[in-house]
Amino acid sequence: MKTSHHSFVNTTRYLLFLFGFLALLMGCNNSASKESKSSAETATSETFKDVFWNVKAIRPDGKSLDIKVFDNAGDPFDVKAIQDSDQDNLMDVKAFVGDEILPVKILVSSTQFAPVVAISNAGSAYKLEAVDLDGTRHEVIGVVRFGNVVIMKAITQKGKFYGVKAISPTGELNDIKGIKINFQDREMGLRGHDVYAHVKAMHPSDDEDSFKMPKQNKIKKGVYQNNFKDVIWNIKAVTPDGKNLDVKAFDEQGNAFDVKAVQDSKQHSFMNVRAFVGDVDIPVKIMDSEDEYAPIKAIDGDGTIYDLKAITADNVKLDVRGTSRSGNIVNVKAINENGDLYAVKAFAPDGKLNAVKGIKIFDRKVEMRVQGNPVYAHLKAISQ
Repeated sequence: MKTSHHSFVNTTRYLLFLFGFLALLMGCNNSASKESKSSAETATSETFKDVFWNVKAIRPDGKSLDIKVFDNAGDPFDVKAIQDSDQDNLMDVKAFVGDEILPVKILVSSTQFAPVVAISNAGSAYKLEAVDLDGTRHEVIGVVRFGNVVIMKAITQKGKFYGVKAISPTGELNDIKGIKINFQDREMGLRGHDVYAHVKAMHPSDDEDSFKMPKQNKIKKGVYQNNFKDVIWNIKAVTPDGKNLDVKAFDEQGNAFDVKAVQDSKQHSFMNVRAFVGDVDIPVKIMDSEDEYAPIKAIDGDGTIYDLKAITADNVKLDVRGTSRSGNIVNVKAINENGDLYAVKAFAPDGKLNAVKGIKIFDRKVEMRVQGNPVYAHLKAISQ
């Protein structure tokens, strides 16, 4: 009897512990479920194992050349595109110099072609070069700008251009190019250097490899000029049954204004998304917020805020928001009353299709401020 009493007590204690543990586990699961929505941006980076894509110059005969940075002693170091999430549409390009992982940028230049460099923590700039089969080194440069994109090439001593690509371990191919957020030449300053464009690996464009490159000359580069006639792409939210819903910007009075992607050059792989208010077009950004989904706003020069909404056939306004982050990409969706998410796309007049995404350039949470408002990501229409 004494033994059975102890067994009963032990069993009771065990059951109470088990019930308490299960209750705690369920509470943790519920918290994790809620947390997974509000902290979706960190989930990918915490669980995804980085994939390193090789950065190569491709000769006309198909042979690939290693691209390296060389320090002041002439020692070579690797350059890689880093896939740090489940998306490979927009990846950072970095140089691995000793214990440092260095950003790669195109610098502002007064000459025709712009240097492509890795910038060390101490402010040293190491040029990127393609190493040919015989050991000859070809400088990697920013050749020409098309709107928000700067085409990059390796250039031989005879002035021939080789394309620059990122190649995954399984053979996928991305374009290496410079991307610009600002219209001006200078994007930012970094450790004593003026940055012209940020170097990224992006999904291949169906036309950029065919762009005619300018011949090398000794003429100084002038102010960027663009005689291209803008092509306006329509922004739509796409329902599961294939209906396209207009996306508009609304002011506080409920007035609606068009939201469009603007193709302002030959390239359409990286385009601005703008709201057209009166006679001006204004930038559209994903805002920094503690909300479950990040609000998307158009902001004009006097700080007036416009909310982005998708409009159903019944004239119901659906929020358009940044719903989750995957590396440098913030997914953008329209959200119906049931919480269903609709993709947001840009449609060209001739039927071409781009994805509308938030773009992050920096590791930091707040990219910049517009009229005092904290910006989490830039809204762009990019190649899918």
